Amino acid sequence: MKKAIFFAILLPMLSLVSCKDRQKQGEAFLPESKGNINEIAIVIDDVMWNGEVGDSLRKKLAYPVDGLPQEEPIFTINQYSPKIFEGVVTQSRNILVVSKGLNKEFKHVENKYAKPQNVFYITGYSIHEILDLIETHSETLISIIKYSEIHYVQHKMEKARLSDDKLRGVFMINIEIPDTYRYADEKEYFYWMKKDIPSGSSSLLVYQVPISQIEKNNDIVGNIVKVRDSVGALYIRGTMEHSSMVTEEGYSPYFMNTRLDGKTAYETKGTWELQNNFMSGPFLNYAIRDEKNKRYLILEGFVYDPSNAKRDMIFELEAIMKSVHILQ
Repeated sequence: MKKAIFFAILLPMLSLVSCKDRQKQGEAFLPESKGNINEIAIVIDDVMWNGEVGDSLRKKLAYPVDGLPQEEPIFTINQYSPKIFEGVVTQSRNILVVSKGLNKEFKHVENKYAKPQNVFYITGYSIHEILDLIETHSETLISIIKYSEIHYVQHKMEKARLSDDKLRGVFMINIEIPDTYRYADEKEYFYWMKKDIPSGSSSLLVYQVPISQIEKNNDIVGNIVKVRDSVGALYIRGTMEHSSMVTEEGYSPYFMNTRLDGKTAYETKGTWELQNNFMSGPFLNYAIRDEKNKRYLILEGFVYDPSNAKRDMIFELEAIMKSVHILQ
């Protein structure tokens, strides 16, 4: 009798393990997903795409990114008719399938046709139900895709890294930086890494300041701007006299509370400019409160590329900075 009970419990468990193993084996044979960073393939019929549903999707998934000098959408969206949803399209890294059906449903499936991959389903009996699902779940969809894209970029960076030994020794941090960057300048508690591109450059700064310098008079935003402008005056200068990098005054920077490496942090993004010069571009700044070391660790990325879109360059810098780990 005891043996019968034992096998009655064991068999379902073995079946569950076997099912999970088959799922893992299936994923192992999936092709590598395709697509550019921050790109979504939307599978939807032409009638809905050209009507209210398409308008709602464009409003939610292609709104302008904050802090860029030119208007660029948060995601690049490409529409495909369900009739041609096959082949390479199914291997897109981010897919949203919108259709009519009997049940009202929002569903997220990982690694269905390729790996890594997010496939989202929005199904409703009527246009009204579909619009309601888009309104309700768009923020969740955006968060999942952005989180996945950050990790996708970080995974690619792991394959060819710039040595962070210098940063570890000075700032007690680990950080994933692609080997396409080089050390451009090194001062006491200030490091500048730079990637040269045909039409400009992408830069990463690492430095630190005392906690009081950021929290003085409870003016966090104002103090972050003052600190970055003073750093620009010291280390990031143009060839002309009195030419240094400052925060552009014509546009108020975007600011939000966040967390990096499990610590309180502040995200500031906006536009920089070179005084007495025509150079300018977007920046993204993270000030991380490191109470143990009585400092704010400052990570900043900024881009100069006047002839091209800058969304994905800033996104790469965001992925680099979010890989930081402060050693204790």
